[in-house]
Amino acid sequence: MPPAASSVTPRRILSLARPEARRLSAGVFFLFIGSGLSLLFPQAIRLIIDEALGARDQALIDRATLWMTVIFAVTAVANALRYYFFTSAGENVVQALRERLFSHLVSQEVAFFDNSKTGELVTRLGADTAVLQQSVSGNIAMALRSGAQVLGGVALLFYTSPTLTLLMLTVVPPVVVVAMVYGRRMRLTSRRVNDEHAASNAVAEEIFVGIRTVRSFAAERHEGGRYSVALAKALALARRRTQLSAFFIGGSTFGGFIAGSLVLWYGSRLMLRGDLSIGSLTSFLVYTTLVSMSVSGLTDLWADFMRASGSAERVFDLLDRKPGMPISGGERIDPLQGHVEFQSVRFAYPTRLDAPVLKDLNLAIQPGEVVAIVGPSGAGKSTIAGLLARMYDPQGGSLLLDGRDLRTVDPEWLRQQIGVVAQEPMLFSGSIFDNIRYGRLDATEAEVEAAARAANAHDFVCRFPDGYRTSVGERGVQLSGGQKQRVAIARAILKDPRLLVLDEATSALDAESEHLVKDALERLMRGRTTLIIAHRLSTVLGADRVLVLEGGQVVQSGSHASLMEQEGLYRRLVERQFAAA
Repeated sequence: MPPAASSVTPRRILSLARPEARRLSAGVFFLFIGSGLSLLFPQAIRLIIDEALGARDQALIDRATLWMTVIFAVTAVANALRYYFFTSAGENVVQALRERLFSHLVSQEVAFFDNSKTGELVTRLGADTAVLQQSVSGNIAMALRSGAQVLGGVALLFYTSPTLTLLMLTVVPPVVVVAMVYGRRMRLTSRRVNDEHAASNAVAEEIFVGIRTVRSFAAERHEGGRYSVALAKALALARRRTQLSAFFIGGSTFGGFIAGSLVLWYGSRLMLRGDLSIGSLTSFLVYTTLVSMSVSGLTDLWADFMRASGSAERVFDLLDRKPGMPISGGERIDPLQGHVEFQSVRFAYPTRLDAPVLKDLNLAIQPGEVVAIVGPSGAGKSTIAGLLARMYDPQGGSLLLDGRDLRTVDPEWLRQQIGVVAQEPMLFSGSIFDNIRYGRLDATEAEVEAAARAANAHDFVCRFPDGYRTSVGERGVQLSGGQKQRVAIARAILKDPRLLVLDEATSALDAESEHLVKDALERLMRGRTTLIIAHRLSTVLGADRVLVLEGGQVVQSGSHASLMEQEGLYRRLVERQFAAA
């Protein structure tokens, strides 16, 4: 649903250009020089027709032609400089806007991204900001130039013939009314077109990200059809926008021709009566053409502004959005012991508030303790890890770290104290070295190599021709599952966290890779408060305590041996795993 009141105003769009005021001022200076000189051309025509030709003065014709050549040369230089200053200012504006929007987006809470499509956000960051670039640079120049030519042209028209000028201006009010009505409709339609294009981009990105799944199911034609359907919705709205533009352009063109026809008709009558010279009528017609073209340019710019408003609304809506959770600010615990406690925690994901995941959860983890959490899928195991890193805040109860409520703790500092190794670790496109050093961006090469050795990653890295400079590909696709896990463990070792979360860290590995990864994880867990989320029995055997989760609550707690002696969910899970094996 569009907002009741648009967040976009001409003043707000133009405010984006404020940091480039010096460049734009220079552009405006050369713009007025070029526009002012262009208004002298019709006067030169009048001079040649009425005086030089009438007197048959060749020298006067030569001087007028020479001055026209000089004027054209200066105008060309002024226009080139005007274009340079305005365009370079526009490039700077869009870069600053993209940086500002990106920084604002990454500061949003995780729930915002749960409810947003990546492709749509990328569209706002790329295409929509590019549309705004034209509005705050090229369109400003064109509007000022056209406005100057309209004002200057009308002033000279009044100087030449006030009667003809008033006659010509009778067509202006209808054009203005049509432009206002058209502009409102264009803004709404453009916003809907941008939304549909963003949706189609989201579909495309989803397909590209999951291309291996698409290929394995031979679903290329199906996905092509899905993308075509998304594009068809955007095309239908784009056609509607084109129809509006065609109607407006046709109407404004007709108005311009009517104005010219009225001038020619009545001006001819004035000339026949001797009230107007041939040169004056000719220069008046040239001024009329110049003013008509400038007014037409202004109406086109108004249409562009309305189209840009559709993009600007989404950009400004994102910029105006307040993060639901701060990314920094709050107290820091020094020294951090690592005592974690969930007190009657209730939680449901923001996108599914009617489906609670944790229900009055109570659990405590002592400093340095290794706790494994097991349970059926959907029991809330990974949710506990997400709450500990404060990706979300619970709707009820409290989550304490060394006795402090996590809501009072600096989130940035908190996440620096937590290391996470997931089942499918996220690696960024770049080198192995860059991905390991992501754990601590100021780490030296020696520290990166030491972390890789501790994670049993150094040997396989050295087998690559480029060693640590080997590219991992997008999301690490050029590495095997075990290799990615060991790079992720090296990253966590380099980070040296006080709290450690292992989320199904070995469940997708073969036996050899699992052995190497487990050996690395044992080194990583020493002396750290560790939360292990696992299904495999081998993963939890070394835990100090096992918590069994079901329906968002802890239903059993104890060591592996003590839990196996009890009738309950844990023993059933273990027996099923043995049966499956």
